[in-house]
Amino acid sequence: MVRVKICGITNAADALAAIDAGANLLGFNFYAKSPRYISEADAAEIRSQLPKKAKAVGIFVNTAPAEVAALCKSLKLHAAQLHGDETPEEVAELASSLPVYKAFRVEPDFPLVTLDEYPDAYAFLFDAAHTGQYGGTGHTTDWDVARRAAVGRRIILAGGLKVENVAAAVRIVRPYGIDVASGVESKPGKKDHGLLREFVEEVRRAERK
Repeated sequence: MVRVKICGITNAADALAAIDAGANLLGFNFYAKSPRYISEADAAEIRSQLPKKAKAVGIFVNTAPAEVAALCKSLKLHAAQLHGDETPEEVAELASSLPVYKAFRVEPDFPLVTLDEYPDAYAFLFDAAHTGQYGGTGHTTDWDVARRAAVGRRIILAGGLKVENVAAAVRIVRPYGIDVASGVESKPGKKDHGLLREFVEEVRRAERK
């Protein structure tokens, strides 16, 4: 089953709508410069309103591993997603306490051997390369690189995914997971609940084929 992660959750209504739509994971973005930034207190408030089985992931950029681990433990997060320039050593340190998704900004010439430097990462998130931005760009990732990387690795595909193209992405890349933020929004940080349902339905439809 392809895991669907709805990223950039900023309110309880969107979180519940994502779960109702069939999403497997919710993403809380703790990067202060993100338009979808959420504070620990607000994330805790949302978390308290979710079913216990709901899984959430914390998104961090160049945050100390000990700080990431403490916040994830406090909010009972399922995993940490690292979107910055974290070293293999930092990933290994954090991976001793919870699953780590290491994100990369991927261009057509991205060397897949880079992934071998992070043996402790549970999964790799492929996002579009865009100068000066750590994810959330709305630009499409190179699917061919992702397809090759997905052979024998857990690849979470992000970047420019929406209702119109996610089925093709699933068929071509065959990823472990799909990650979407702007593609199901009416504005940054506010999800369109109709698009949420359609997006998840498209992923499941592609799986069945």
